[in-house]
Amino acid sequence: MSNPQRDLPAVHEAWLPREHALHRPRHGGRQLVALISALVFFLAPNLMWVFGARPAEIENHELAGFPGITSGWAFFTDLPTWATDQLVFRAGAIEAADAISRTFFGEPAPLDQGGPGNSGPLPGDAPPTSSTESPSQPGTTEAEQGYRRVIEGKNGWLYYGYDVDGKCSPNRPFAETLGKVDELRGAVEDSGRRFVFVVVPDKATMVPQNLPDDYAGKDCAIPAGREFWRLVGQQTSALDLRGRLAQAESVLGKPVYYPNDSHWTDEGSIVMTREIAEAIQPGVSATWQSQGGGWGIGMADLARLLGRTEDKFTLTYNLRPDGVNDRTRNQLTNLDAPTHLTAEPIDATVNDRTLIFGDSFTAASSSYLPAGFSDLTILGYPSMGDNMTTTIDAFVDSEVVVVQAIERSVAGGNLPFTDQGFIDQVRKAMAARPVR
Repeated sequence: MSNPQRDLPAVHEAWLPREHALHRPRHGGRQLVALISALVFFLAPNLMWVFGARPAEIENHELAGFPGITSGWAFFTDLPTWATDQLVFRAGAIEAADAISRTFFGEPAPLDQGGPGNSGPLPGDAPPTSSTESPSQPGTTEAEQGYRRVIEGKNGWLYYGYDVDGKCSPNRPFAETLGKVDELRGAVEDSGRRFVFVVVPDKATMVPQNLPDDYAGKDCAIPAGREFWRLVGQQTSALDLRGRLAQAESVLGKPVYYPNDSHWTDEGSIVMTREIAEAIQPGVSATWQSQGGGWGIGMADLARLLGRTEDKFTLTYNLRPDGVNDRTRNQLTNLDAPTHLTAEPIDATVNDRTLIFGDSFTAASSSYLPAGFSDLTILGYPSMGDNMTTTIDAFVDSEVVVVQAIERSVAGGNLPFTDQGFIDQVRKAMAARPVR
C-alpha cells in the first residue's frame, strides 16, 4: 500500500498552494522569452539559407560535411562541428565579438587561444601534439602556456603561432630531426642521385621587427631559433635562404612576406627557384631576368584563423632564364599527386630529372620553379602518408631530389619523410635502380 504522504500530488506543481513544499511557479513570461529565443536561433539560419545565404569558410579548412549515419558514435561527436560550420551568421558574430572586445576591453577577442591545435594555414603543416619537454633545448624543459594560433604584432602584422611553439616544445630534439634528414640524404646519394635540403625561414625569423614586445614563448623561441640555424648550417646539402631573402628585402625596401599571411610574396618564390638551381648547377642563373608583370590576389590565411576575411596582394613576375623567353606557368593548387612539367632544355636551365618534394611554399613557388628546370616533378610531402608508393616512385624516377620544408615544421619535428620506415623503403627502391 502506497504512502499518501510520499505520492506526488495529482495536480501540476504550479497549481499547489504557495505554502506547499512542492509549489513551483510557471514563470510563463520567462519561458516564452526562452522559447522565442530558441526558435530564432534554430530557425533563422534555415530561413537565411532558403533566401540564398550560405555559410562561408572563415577558418582554414573546408566546411564540415554532414556526418554519415554509418559512422557509429562518430556521428554524434562530428555533429557539433557540422552544425557550427553551417551557421550562416558565424562570420559576422565572430567579427562582432572581436570588435566589442577591442572597443571595450582594449584587446582582441580570445578566438585563437590554446596553441595551434590541429589545423594550420599550411597544408600538412599542422603541428602534432607537442610534448611537454624538449630536453635538447636550453630553457625549454617545460612548454609555456598561453600560445596563440596567431600572434598579433605591430603595424597590423600577423604571425603564425607555431613559429614559436614549434621551437619551444618540439616533437623531438632538433639534432635528431636533422639527423634523419641526413640519413635520407645518404639514401639518395648512395644511389648516385643528388640531394638538396631547402629550409624556408619562418616569417617570425625574417621579419622579427613587427613581432609584439611580449608574447608567449618569446624567451625560449629566440635562443632556440639561433641553435636551430646553427645546426642547419652543419648539415651537408642544406640550403639556407635567409641571406638571399634579406638581400631581396633590402633591394625592394620591404619584407618579402605578407603582413596577414604565413607565406612569402612572389619575390621569395623567385629567390628559392634561383637558389635551388644554383645549388644543383652553379652559374646556371647568370642570364636569368625577372620583371614585374601584374598583381596577384588571394585570401590571407592568418586573418582567416582569426575569423576575418582579408586579401593578400603580391607583385607577379615574368621569369626569363635566357633573358628573353618567359617560362613561368600557372600556380599549382594541389600537390597531392606528382605534377610532371617539361620544357625545351637550354643552357640556362637545370636539365637533369628533378623532383621538388615540399610543402605549401613549394606550391606558392610553383609558377616560377618550372622556369628554371626543363624536366621537373613537383609533389607535396604532407599527403605522402596516403600516397606512399607514388612518393617512392617519384624519388626513384628522379636524378636530383630537392626536399623543401618550412622552418617551423623542421624545428617541431613534424616531417613525415623522416620516418624510418619511409627512409628504408626509399633506400631499397633507389638502390634497385641506381643512377650512374
